[in-house]
Amino acid sequence: MRMRKKADLPTKLCLACQRPFAWRRKWARDWDEVKYCSDRCRQQRPSQGKAAA
Repeated sequence: MRMRKKADLPTKLCLACQRPFAWRRKWARDWDEVKYCSDRCRQQRPSQGKAAA
């Protein structure tokens, strides 16, 4: 397997912090499902199904 340069890796915008993040090997199987750049952003995601009071 040939190494890719970091600049050539696909990127996405994090839904929580709106910063770009790059593909990581641990996300290889489910890159399409990855929405957050870190566990911290995933925990801060807006909750679904809660009504604003």
